[in-house]
Amino acid sequence: MIDAKTVEAFARHISDALPQGAQVLQQDIEKNVRAVVSSGFEKLDLVSREEFEVQSAVLMRTREKLESLEKQVAALEANAQ
Repeated sequence: MIDAKTVEAFARHISDALPQGAQVLQQDIEKNVRAVVSSGFEKLDLVSREEFEVQSAVLMRTREKLESLEKQVAALEANAQ
């Protein structure tokens, strides 16, 4: 899931870009932008950087284990012949 701080910063950036007259509505606009952006991110089914790093580490360990097992099988096959 996307970090709430990222959504907050995005909403604030958009509201800060508004013309001076529209800043009276700034809090309402920030709230609505935050809701829309959060909803959009949830629909995208994104993962956080932390989750991605954890899964990358798991995949790396799995690949290492697979390579080790492939070497063991090759050695056993060579000994069997």
